[in-house]
Amino acid sequence: MALLARAAPAARMIGFNIMQSFLIWFGCAFGVSIVFASFFEWTLHRFVMHRPVGRFRYAFRAHTLVHHHTFKADHTYHLINEEDKETIPMAWWNGPALVLIGVAPVALLAWATGHWAMVAGTALCFAAYYGTYEYIHWCMHLPKSRRVERSRMFRRLNGHHLLHHRYMHKNFNVVLPLADLILGTLLMRSKFTFAQASGPAVPNVQPRNPMATT
Repeated sequence: MALLARAAPAARMIGFNIMQSFLIWFGCAFGVSIVFASFFEWTLHRFVMHRPVGRFRYAFRAHTLVHHHTFKADHTYHLINEEDKETIPMAWWNGPALVLIGVAPVALLAWATGHWAMVAGTALCFAAYYGTYEYIHWCMHLPKSRRVERSRMFRRLNGHHLLHHRYMHKNFNVVLPLADLILGTLLMRSKFTFAQASGPAVPNVQPRNPMATT
């Protein structure tokens, strides 16, 4: 009994250290993955969703040929025909697939270092990022005066995405435009006046110079 009594504090300390190490690596991976996810989204959007990759045309066809053809930057930015609703989100299997792709390099790093908490942190971050993407993208094209649509952050992201539907070579990020900023594709306002979508959650993205015309 005395031996067990002496061993109990040591066991608790070991357990505490393991949990502390897990939380530290989990938190670091989650934080770094937020930045990583922005660049991952940018790369996927620009090089896979806006152009064929060899014989792989699924993403290009679903996004550029269908989604952008249906939702433009004018009044059609918002859903017009009910049957087009299914073209707003990605296919159900895209989420798990993208999370696995994003986690893969971190899993290799975790295997090399033994810090598997990084996989959990990255997986949670990518899942949350993808869920946020799908939700706010849905709200952008199908507005219903939701609470999130009344936030200043949503309005800024909505204007950011609206400009992408006007200039498809700009504003590839939907959730976190960090990659757009760093990689030179950030556009804050239109270069020319155009008939843009309107609504309570849609900011004015027209040029500051009213003389600029298409």
